[in-house]
Amino acid sequence: MTHSGLCNVAILAGGMGTRLKVRTGNLPKPMAPIHGRPVLEHQIELCRRHGFTRIALLVHYEHETIHAHFGDGAAFGVELTYCIEGEARGTAGALSDALSSMDERFLVLYGDTYADIDLRAIWKRHADTQAAATLLLHPNDHPHDSDLVEVDADGRVIAVHPYPHPEGSAFRNLVNAALYVMDRQRLSSLIPTDRKSDLAKHTFPAMLSAGLRLHAHITPEYIKDMGTPERLDKVERDITVGLPERLSTRSPRTAVFLDRDGTINVEVNHLNSPDQLALIPGAGDAVRALNRAGVLAVGVTNQPVVARGEVSMAGLERIHAKLDHLLGQSKAFLDGLYVCPHHPHKGFPGEVPELKIECDCRKPRTGLIDRAVRDLAIDRRSSWIVGDTSSDIEAGRRAGLRTVLVRTGHAGLDGKQNVSPDYVVPDLAAAVDWILRGHSSVARQLFSVCAAATTSRLVLVGGPARAGKTSAAQVLAELMTAAGRTSHVISLDGWLLPGEARAEGHGVLDRYDMPTARALLQSLLLASDRREIRVPEHDRKNRTLRAGAPRSIGPNDLLVVEGVTALMDDALLAQTDVRVFVDVPDDIRRERLQAEYAWRGDDPATVAHRLASRERDELPAVRASAARATHHLQSI
Repeated sequence: MTHSGLCNVAILAGGMGTRLKVRTGNLPKPMAPIHGRPVLEHQIELCRRHGFTRIALLVHYEHETIHAHFGDGAAFGVELTYCIEGEARGTAGALSDALSSMDERFLVLYGDTYADIDLRAIWKRHADTQAAATLLLHPNDHPHDSDLVEVDADGRVIAVHPYPHPEGSAFRNLVNAALYVMDRQRLSSLIPTDRKSDLAKHTFPAMLSAGLRLHAHITPEYIKDMGTPERLDKVERDITVGLPERLSTRSPRTAVFLDRDGTINVEVNHLNSPDQLALIPGAGDAVRALNRAGVLAVGVTNQPVVARGEVSMAGLERIHAKLDHLLGQSKAFLDGLYVCPHHPHKGFPGEVPELKIECDCRKPRTGLIDRAVRDLAIDRRSSWIVGDTSSDIEAGRRAGLRTVLVRTGHAGLDGKQNVSPDYVVPDLAAAVDWILRGHSSVARQLFSVCAAATTSRLVLVGGPARAGKTSAAQVLAELMTAAGRTSHVISLDGWLLPGEARAEGHGVLDRYDMPTARALLQSLLLASDRREIRVPEHDRKNRTLRAGAPRSIGPNDLLVVEGVTALMDDALLAQTDVRVFVDVPDDIRRERLQAEYAWRGDDPATVAHRLASRERDELPAVRASAARATHHLQSI
């Protein structure tokens, strides 16, 4: 930053606030209060906090009120200069009139936005690129009525698409957030003096037409306009719940990494046209829930169709513009979308030779995730990945994320990786609900179990089918591992007998090979050395068993054994006094069972028969086992 005595910040503070008059009366818009202080005061404090203290206020309507409040700025730790606009000439006209007060390089803020932005970062971005102007861009929840900016792979602005957009158009959700760094000498000849003009609608397109370079600074940080009563209320609510803080650069951010095909949008196998793209029901609302919670929604997707020559990078951009458009209809957005265009196998007609490589970004490798972690300052320990394939889950495991498999798309049945997800849910909506609400709810209920399990080798987790036992067991293992105790979840479903060997009417215990399960668990509990084991895994789709991934279990590790029969077997009960019963309301349990049977492909008559059989043959005995539990947990 230079120190010439000229101003290094211009704040456009001339607005009347017509739409806010029902709240603010005759106050100028920049004086609208947010939590008791004018929004302009919040902006001045933001500038001061980042070392920008020479500020020009570009004022017009009721400028005396602004001057009376701020004076020369000394009380706020800054130096203020007032540039009074005699006749309103738009944002560009006001800035043109103030250029003589500005330094060679300066920030531009709009007086009707609340922002929590690292101003030094955009200043550095501008200096590094030597652009004529740098625009702060971000995705928002209303791209349909926003000015959208098109950028190339290097972050250079190539087009500005002002609102309103042409009928049927779809652009990437990169919104002009109304915060810029600009160079003074490149502006003076581009702003007309004889009429109103707007920076976004007129000046930036004129700069592009003149061949000047504009660059983007894309960030998930918080910046919102508050020019209507509804938007003002929203900003105040966001501040109250800590949304600007969670999105700021002051601490690492939490993210949910999202696979694309089969997770967000319907799997069509090698999607290569925007016309093929349709959101899975509930996906838009799920992404919006992440946005509103201040959790980054980051897409990570393998797109071998590019290497195979089935779509160009420009075509892929059009597909992603359609994705942004569809998400925007749900007031949702992705904070970033990271793409691997490579494919290692050759022999496809029209393939792109330079993309037919072994790369570090194709899942299950972690290159896409690693790049997003660096770019967006993400904390891996608090973050998640949601996907529909074993490659998604393996990528998340390698990257140190919690993993959630959805039963849409390939539903984990692709068979490419021998890996088990931490959690399995029906779809993205259920995954986000678990991440934002369910996981913490279950964790709170398990704190007392953690205390009781401190000196135990075994915890049993039982309850009805689809009550949430597997998820509760995994959360318990996470909590114990975080407390320094290595823990392993073992599911008794690995010892379910084949479907044809499960005779109905003989009791639920007879559906399991309990002697084999007991023998393995007993050997682990008595072992004085580390053991390598493979626990069979139950494929719920096909009702078959498959070999599980190898596990290494130490003599002091905690075993968390979960299953319908966990609290019904006397031999297991004799091994521990830490026993958890997990339950869920009957309507939710039945709904989950019906959904699972339908997912397997059972017809309605078969579903009804299976439900009735379970209610008669299994549920009473399982519910009776609750009396043998030391802890009770209500799932959601």
